[in-house]
Amino acid sequence: MISIGTLAGRTGTKVQTIRYYEQIGLLPEPERTQGGQRRYDDADLDRLAFIRHARQLGFTLEAIRELLELSDRPERSCAEVDAIAQRQLREVSARIARLEALRGELRRMLRECQADRVADCRVLEVLRDHAECLTDHDRIGT
Repeated sequence: MISIGTLAGRTGTKVQTIRYYEQIGLLPEPERTQGGQRRYDDADLDRLAFIRHARQLGFTLEAIRELLELSDRPERSCAEVDAIAQRQLREVSARIARLEALRGELRRMLRECQADRVADCRVLEVLRDHAECLTDHDRIGT
């Protein structure tokens, strides 16, 4: 059994984050000492490592909840897990497309900026006037 500080250190997770995961039910309520200190076992360590890795891959907390529920029921079809991973892949692909569009817009602004003076700066002109942009920022910012 380890303390919350040790669990945090071993997983690279902040203590506040561990408490939050407990509060929202991603981590079970830990056992406590007579003094009220939380105590965690290897299963808690594994579960938190799973959550951290899923977060690093960009999964939402809700998707992680779904994956953990499926993981807790190993007799279930893997197709449900695959569907969640496919959903995440689509989201990552869409995010990459939005970032590539932003990169293109920034490159275009810089390429078109030949001014020697701030008063004639194309970058500032484009930033002032949304109509000058080729990219739909409302779609990109989401």
